[in-house]
Amino acid sequence: MIQRKNYLDWLIKNKNNGLIKVISGVRRSGKSTLFELYKQHLFSLGVKKEQIIHLNFEDLRYFELRDFLILNKFILEQITTNEVYYIFLDEIQHVSKFEEVVNSLNLQENLDIYLTGSNAYFMSGDLATLLTGRYVELEILPLSFKEYQSQFPNISLADVYDIYKKTSFPYLVKVEDAIIINDYIRGAYNDIAIKDIVTRYKITEQDILERTLRFLVSAVGSEISINKVTNTLKSQGVTISNNTVERFIDALVNGLILYKAPRYDIKGRELLSRFEKYYVVDLGFRRLLVPDAKEDEGHILENIVYFELKRRYSQVYIGRSGKYEVDFVCLDAHANPSYYQVALQTLDEKVLKRELHSLELIEDSYPKYLLTLDFINKEANFGGILKMNALDWLMNT
Repeated sequence: MIQRKNYLDWLIKNKNNGLIKVISGVRRSGKSTLFELYKQHLFSLGVKKEQIIHLNFEDLRYFELRDFLILNKFILEQITTNEVYYIFLDEIQHVSKFEEVVNSLNLQENLDIYLTGSNAYFMSGDLATLLTGRYVELEILPLSFKEYQSQFPNISLADVYDIYKKTSFPYLVKVEDAIIINDYIRGAYNDIAIKDIVTRYKITEQDILERTLRFLVSAVGSEISINKVTNTLKSQGVTISNNTVERFIDALVNGLILYKAPRYDIKGRELLSRFEKYYVVDLGFRRLLVPDAKEDEGHILENIVYFELKRRYSQVYIGRSGKYEVDFVCLDAHANPSYYQVALQTLDEKVLKRELHSLELIEDSYPKYLLTLDFINKEANFGGILKMNALDWLMNT
């Protein structure tokens, strides 16, 4: 199994803290595998097999346990000592009134509870109501570049990157057959779009939903307004309103197939309400939905950097300082900012000057970075702005 150190460390840090641990994330990002890694850690600490109860409710062997009262009785019958028991409940949304049994079990002092579930049910707003605030949430993403590279130690970073930018789903790391890869990504897409989003939002215009998604993934890294999406769809002969487009985009974001980066006014230190950017959780979806799209290497790199920043920082925005844009403004847990500009290459002096300019206009002394794929003069310091090779930066965690 591929090690997911940062996520595993989070579980270890929150072990036995009295709170329900919720593991969310796009389907097939490795939530169940993370549980297996964590169970191995527990065994290494001397936890006995009998102290671990792991149920996956997509396994028909546990069909009867989808009744919350039967599940509650079953689990309590396994608790035969005063030792701590670790309860892992995969795809808990299949259990009727799952919140009743989970909240009740959490009252037992010797139970440590971990959940995963479909994105259709596991959205923060719902959890806050269902679990009455007694939980902490870990959102996991498909493989980071460093996690992916760990499976190819004898290949250059550039060659690994060429493979990685096609998909970062854990299952596909060592798969070379293009048909298998495409079928897997199509299956993941259908799970999210149909099982999660369409079901959750009762969407009947599935074709229009997919057209909306297709436009957004083709425009990764570009500022987008609701009006722009509406007008684009209307130009394709689709009758649609801004309200419907907004509803579809919210569904796609809540389904975790798209992530929205709001604009942040650097001078005013406030969020702006228009022209967000959208990034796709796995670039395989972009290739699936827009197979004839021109490979926009700059925006592909920007998409990869965005998700790495999501792993490293509490909040990630796109920045605006006057009329100039900074690709990303990232806030740490103490709301201290760091600024990132992303460019494919800056060997041309005019390009370098342009990419540095928006960072130079920021008057505070917080960290500023320029990430590129330059392999010549790949590192430099321009008056406090650190230029770094993006692949080296991706490995530096």
